[in-house]
Amino acid sequence: MKVLMLNGSPHVEGNTSIALKEMVKVFEQEGVEVDYVDLGMKDIRSCICCGKCQELGKCVFNDIVNDLAVKFEAADALVVGSPVYYASANATLVAALTRMFFSTSFDKTMKLGASVVCCRRGGASATFDELNKFFTISGMPVVSSQYWNSVHGLVPGEAAQDAEGLQTMRTLARNMVFLMRGIAMAKEKYGLPETEARLSTHFIR
Repeated sequence: MKVLMLNGSPHVEGNTSIALKEMVKVFEQEGVEVDYVDLGMKDIRSCICCGKCQELGKCVFNDIVNDLAVKFEAADALVVGSPVYYASANATLVAALTRMFFSTSFDKTMKLGASVVCCRRGGASATFDELNKFFTISGMPVVSSQYWNSVHGLVPGEAAQDAEGLQTMRTLARNMVFLMRGIAMAKEKYGLPETEARLSTHFIR
């Protein structure tokens, strides 16, 4: 089993990192391979909807996003973490996810997805919802925990004092391991769910 983890915080040792690395501890205990990438300080431009990825099989902007796409295809699950800015995720992370999801044509069905958010006080649930939409449009089951996947802290290191938040991270990681194993067994016995030819309905005729 392999998990790709993306830290969208520009503070690589900040509170978002504390939350994600609490999950890493569980993954390592369970023998799950972790590929952990810090994205928050990368120079990543947003998607311009040029459509070149349909010709090239990758994004026309040849940066870390294309490298992440390869890692994503090889992974069984994706975890994305972000601080909360104005009740939204870090823009660099959103740009990377938008391009990575849009430019890749491989089947993401039954790859697991989980988002983790960190805030001082509010906006966590809105950011959590924003990030989960990348999974739900892609046939990826969203992994839950005992509470919404959030930790709290302002000054770097404060999230380590959020006992409930850290427990939520550990529970999330254990649930993800369980589901990865269960899906692997189900795929071996039953294969992936049957798919239909994709329909696309436009509202302007």
